[in-house]
Amino acid sequence: MSAVLPTVVQPPVRQSAHWTDRLAHGALLLVALALVAFLALPLLTILMQALQGKEGQLVWFDNFIEYAKTPALLDSLWNSLWVSVVVTLIAVPLAFGFAYALARSCMPLKPLFRGITLIPLLAPSLLSAISLIYWFGNQGVFKAWLTSIGISQIYGAPGIVVAECFAVFPHALMILVTALSLSDARLYEAADAMGTSARRKFFTITLPGAKYGLISAALVTFTLVITDFGIPKVIGGNFNVLATDVFKLVIGQQDFSKGAVVAILLLAPAVLTFGVDSYVSRRQTAMLTARAVPYAPKPSRGYDWAMTGYCSLIAFLVLAMLGMAIFASFASFWPYNLKPSLRHYTMGLVDAEVGEGFINSLKMAAGTAFFGTALVFCSAYLLEKTKGMDGLRGIVKLLSMLPMAVPGLVLGLGYIFFFNEPKNPLNGLYHTVTLLTLCTIVHFYTTGHLTAVTALKSLDGEFEAVSASLKVPFFKTFWRVTLPICTPALVDIARYFFINAMTTISAVVFLYSPETKVASIAILNLDEAGEIGAAAAMAVLIGTASACATLLFMALAWWINRRTQAWRTTAR
Repeated sequence: MSAVLPTVVQPPVRQSAHWTDRLAHGALLLVALALVAFLALPLLTILMQALQGKEGQLVWFDNFIEYAKTPALLDSLWNSLWVSVVVTLIAVPLAFGFAYALARSCMPLKPLFRGITLIPLLAPSLLSAISLIYWFGNQGVFKAWLTSIGISQIYGAPGIVVAECFAVFPHALMILVTALSLSDARLYEAADAMGTSARRKFFTITLPGAKYGLISAALVTFTLVITDFGIPKVIGGNFNVLATDVFKLVIGQQDFSKGAVVAILLLAPAVLTFGVDSYVSRRQTAMLTARAVPYAPKPSRGYDWAMTGYCSLIAFLVLAMLGMAIFASFASFWPYNLKPSLRHYTMGLVDAEVGEGFINSLKMAAGTAFFGTALVFCSAYLLEKTKGMDGLRGIVKLLSMLPMAVPGLVLGLGYIFFFNEPKNPLNGLYHTVTLLTLCTIVHFYTTGHLTAVTALKSLDGEFEAVSASLKVPFFKTFWRVTLPICTPALVDIARYFFINAMTTISAVVFLYSPETKVASIAILNLDEAGEIGAAAAMAVLIGTASACATLLFMALAWWINRRTQAWRTTAR
């Protein structure tokens, strides 16, 4: 009888991570540290500042209670809320009508109308405020007409509402055009077969299908208005809002604690709207299925002419805003000598030394476009195409989405509190173009991140699986496969960063020094000095630079598509 030998159970062999995995984890950790240092910690510093007294002692919620007892500051809160609501109620329906004409009619010149409405994106938001002053200000063209209809002046709430409608219109339009483009023609065919009227089809098919786009457009519009600083600063007059209160408290009165309180109040509606938008997005159902038939509008002479007339009116108003700014920038001495001259451009670029600020703007925009695109795309790749470190991934994803809910004014204030601290090892960055660039990258980080994630999700995971089976490091796959395929998205992200860096005001208004002043901030200083003609000239120059950059990016995209996207075309 043979003896039964005891079997020895070997413990499982624990495989160590491959060196390429450790490299990916290290790179992801660096991205997390960068987002913590330049986003999370500045925002945390604002909260700490709001809970401290003027001597640095902890006072908990005393600053909030004192704010609630200050009638003037509460008036600013109410002004911000009702103005934002009014602009939303005006701009969103106007944008919906324009988007409906583009998506649901056969009117001519659609690309031209669409291009005209995108013009406000190329210039600082305060350009519309400057134009309104020339149209309806104390020496404006239609000042007498404005008085005849019972409005004493354009300064204050009326000017803010009109200027904000002009500034936020393209943002709402882009969302609504997308919402109306995703329609199934079969629903309309079924409705036609049942003899449904056009009015009922609109209220039972079109509006329900676009409701999530309408909600998103309304939330984006509300957030942009309540956090905007440039327009209220230029045309607000004595009508105070939260954004101007922050500037006055921090720069004028050096009351950092109360300024932090107002910053938190500014942050609250933005976070709330971001949360609502996320909830709405999760509940949204697919509008297009695999069997869907794209909707194609049918020609209708009367309807198409009506839509053309409506879009022509909107386009005319947009061009009137832009045209007045251009005309006033060349007028010798408004309104007495309208002879064209370069006086305001010379005054702005040479006498007011805005030329140096313009160079700083180009440096900041170029740095934001290059480094912002590299950071956004690499971090998105590490999140989507590598494995491991799940806890760290969750943190990076959260921090990547957070900038969408943080107004630029709040982020800039957090940078003051955090980087101006002498004990901070990063204090050397304060008042440098580098910090302005980093702040701008963080401010617009989320949109670039979502664009990169969308592009990467369209790539099959088999690319990385095959590379791993062939023992090819992930960075070679990234460089030779992923990067060439995604170059169109990279160009779009870079263009987005560049244009927003050229036109941003709120994100950098607290961070510049006389040596690092950018052109958009110089416009505010010229306006404060009463040189509104020179301010208009500098706004036009920024718009021109943004337009030229857009054309260059379009040419770059065309060249890149020819070099890297030939595989998308099928051979005949």
